[in-house]
Amino acid sequence: MGSASMIMWSVLFGAIGMGYFVFGKRQRAIVPLCIGIALIVFPYFVASVTSLLIIGVVLVAIPYFIRL
Repeated sequence: MGSASMIMWSVLFGAIGMGYFVFGKRQRAIVPLCIGIALIVFPYFVASVTSLLIIGVVLVAIPYFIRL
């Protein structure tokens, strides 16, 4: 992680992931819980800012389309 934008986006997606995780745990909803964990973890494995943004936006949008 070299660039400042990579760090900024990682922190932002991690914070959103923490919100999804807490919401999913309190409401006992599996989709937000799993997406929250994924949003917290995935920035460690992504090398470019573009792919970080694409994957992050897709993960953030999934709970709006999948309701279980």
